[in-house]
Amino acid sequence: MRTLWLLVFLTVLIWSAVNPKDTLTWFLEVLPALIGFALMALSYKKFPLTPLLSVLILIHMIILMVGGHYTYAEVPFFDWMKEVFDQTRNNYDKVGHFAQGFVPAILAREILLRKHVIQGSKIWLNYSIVSIVLAFSAFYELVEWWVALASKESAEAFLGTQGYIWDTQSDMAYALLGAALALFLLSKIHDTQLQTLKS
Repeated sequence: MRTLWLLVFLTVLIWSAVNPKDTLTWFLEVLPALIGFALMALSYKKFPLTPLLSVLILIHMIILMVGGHYTYAEVPFFDWMKEVFDQTRNNYDKVGHFAQGFVPAILAREILLRKHVIQGSKIWLNYSIVSIVLAFSAFYELVEWWVALASKESAEAFLGTQGYIWDTQSDMAYALLGAALALFLLSKIHDTQLQTLKS
């Protein structure tokens, strides 16, 4: 499993780095995946992740690397969808923000449960997870704004707003939806894998 995970990660990373649409945008979009990879490598022995979380993180990294290669506003498959469904924008960035809620929800859940931060109440656990996800999503929107101000040439490609004035708010709404769905769909599977990890 570890070897396959690494092979997929490196293959997509190399593909993504070859002739990206905009090199600075590629770096900015792929940087979170590289940071995530480094953190996973450094903590692997002390804090190995459940298989579910490892796969989800890989999927999220792939979404970032595809978006970095093309820029979020120009991912080809979503251009095709835009034309077929008569949409005004390429919505691949919404996939990224949905994943920004879906995957960190399980990550936060794993850390909170394994570190015994919240015990007993599922309501407080889920509330805390959703709060963490929304805080992270809001912080990411601030980072996008700061980077856009600092790198004027790549601002539009990195932000991916495509002229949509509610882009920031809808990004956070997609993250919220992702977090809620992850908790609803995956909590039982995650609990089973956490139990296996303990034994």
